[in-house]
Amino acid sequence: MKTFNSFSKLLFFFPAFAFAQSAPTLQELIDSALINDGTLTQQTLENKYTQLDNQKLKDIFLPKVEVSGKAGYLFTSAHLKSPEINLPPVPPIFPGANIPEGRLNNNLHISGISTMAKAEASVLLYSGGKVKYLKEANREKSISENLLMQKSRDEIISDVSKAYDQMALVQESKNVLDEGKKRLDINRKTADKALGYGLITPYDRKKIELAQANLNSKLVEYEGKKELLITQLYLLTEIDRERIAQIQPKLETISYEVLDQNIENRVELQALDHGIKATDYKIKAEERWWVPKVQAQTSVSYFELFNNNISTSKELLPNSGKKLDLHPANLNILPLVQAGVGFKWDIFDGNEGKHLVERAKIEKEILQNKRRDASKQLNLNLANNRTNYTIANSLIQLKEKSREIAKQGLEQVEKEFRYGTKTSSALIDAENDLENAELELQTAIFNQRRSAIELMKSTQNLQIEKL
Repeated sequence: MKTFNSFSKLLFFFPAFAFAQSAPTLQELIDSALINDGTLTQQTLENKYTQLDNQKLKDIFLPKVEVSGKAGYLFTSAHLKSPEINLPPVPPIFPGANIPEGRLNNNLHISGISTMAKAEASVLLYSGGKVKYLKEANREKSISENLLMQKSRDEIISDVSKAYDQMALVQESKNVLDEGKKRLDINRKTADKALGYGLITPYDRKKIELAQANLNSKLVEYEGKKELLITQLYLLTEIDRERIAQIQPKLETISYEVLDQNIENRVELQALDHGIKATDYKIKAEERWWVPKVQAQTSVSYFELFNNNISTSKELLPNSGKKLDLHPANLNILPLVQAGVGFKWDIFDGNEGKHLVERAKIEKEILQNKRRDASKQLNLNLANNRTNYTIANSLIQLKEKSREIAKQGLEQVEKEFRYGTKTSSALIDAENDLENAELELQTAIFNQRRSAIELMKSTQNLQIEKL
């Protein structure tokens, strides 16, 4: 029973182990590259700034509450000097008097410990319409940034698929070299027999050995190219190198028909369109600089003065012999309530608002100019990629025909070599012709796939399932 349980556990974990060691698909490679790409991550983080600005604009109408307080020693001094005073007579009671200037000349000191606390709340009621347009501008900016992220995704897909196709091209090259190695091994055995019969010279046999050595060097070169591609895919995707090394893709042509000749779906143009709309809203927002802003505000305050002392530096009254020295009771003021609505109206701001409007208009003109230039470049790119795709398809047919002719030529030379009517040089030349023809065919298929992908991108129609 214990043995059975152990065997059951082994069967349970084996599928997960087998999956972990399996070669990644193209879709898995692309998904991993999208997660690990630094440029796309940077664009995503920058877009969060835009979203944060948008949230800030939404929260601008929320009330703001502040609580403040302070305590400290209060001291103030005032110099009192009386002017000349003439008191008119009030007969028969008061004969009148004249008090000369400076008769009362004293310093009044007030000191104590003061404390104050204040709670204040305010809320923006009307921003002059500026916030509404800024929110729209921010929304368009966010859409533009997301569209540019789609462009980065397409570039990542293109880079990964290119490395994937290069793996397939290298693999197909390996297959061609292996087939050539098998044929050379057979022909070397034939050459050994022919040498024994005196049909060929030792020099002819050495040529076949040299051809085998050249083939072995190409196989070593293949291993180096494969290792480089494994490293490239690892850096793009961060998938284990062991799994990437197991990839054995096949090179197949991509059939793609351009049904839409329009470039208006390109994310570059759409991003610029939304950028232009954002500047339109920004212009409207800056044009509202002169509109009054309205805010409601209320506050509750508390004030207390204790350990008070009010004194004078000299006699309070001439010839009285007494200075003022009072210690009044603590002074409390609670609550001190204020509530109301205020507004701010910039009648003239030194042309700052005007300059901001002009700046926003220049930004719009820059984006419009970029849009016109991008449209021209993308139309040219579409025409060029369409031509390259057509040429790539026709080249495949030509290379297939060349391979067929080279294959038939090698078969004929091999027959004649066995009968001693052809030298080893002719055999090696025929072998090289077939090898080159097969490699050129695989390269033509690789180029056809690249041209098809670029054509898909030309009309913003990159389809992973076709890759």
